[in-house]
Amino acid sequence: MPLSPINPQELAKQAAAKAAINYIKPGMKIGLGTGSTATFFIQLLGEKVAHGLDIAVLPSSKKSEELARSYSIPLLDPLTTIQLDLTVDGADEVDTQRRMIKGGGGALLREKIVANISKEMVVIVDESKLVTSFNKFPLPVEITSFAKDGIIHCINLNGLKGTLRLKADKTPYLTDNNNFIYDIDLKNIEADWNEVNLNLLQIPGVVETGLFIDYANKIIIGKNDGSIEIR
Repeated sequence: MPLSPINPQELAKQAAAKAAINYIKPGMKIGLGTGSTATFFIQLLGEKVAHGLDIAVLPSSKKSEELARSYSIPLLDPLTTIQLDLTVDGADEVDTQRRMIKGGGGALLREKIVANISKEMVVIVDESKLVTSFNKFPLPVEITSFAKDGIIHCINLNGLKGTLRLKADKTPYLTDNNNFIYDIDLKNIEADWNEVNLNLLQIPGVVETGLFIDYANKIIIGKNDGSIEIR
């Protein structure tokens, strides 16, 4: 299907996705991200597969899996996949050290698993996602539904406050893993993000955080004029 960006930000996302396609080689096992920019990439990858590209993918969410299926992209079995050649995914924020906040789409756990078993991770973003410090986008933390208030209390004891993510009907948002997401407000917080990540992961009931540190090998930045920058 044709890609028709309707505004400069969409044009930027499409430009980043197109550039990422250049890293795909026949025979690769590819991790697929989740989100609007990753969606552009999956669509473009589907067009390549339709023209004979031989690859297989491991999607990081049910939504991305459904999209891949709609393009007849071969899927890997998550139970038996040991290593991927490359993961292509977006991000909610990227700082100057290539650290990222991810999970706005709710797929942070599977996204981190897929990234971790990949030899390389290429991150595709539009230029609005570049930041000098994390203070605008909340930090998603996936937690178990069991004893959620107690888990949130332990998070709060670390000086981190936020809100439980809700659906439109005001019931808790459920991840693909049937967990909840607690979105931490990062406004006015200056922190050692490695320490924050480790402290959160030490809390029983915290499944994963949306802090992605030392994962991105390349950042492809789409600009509003359709050009790209690679870092």
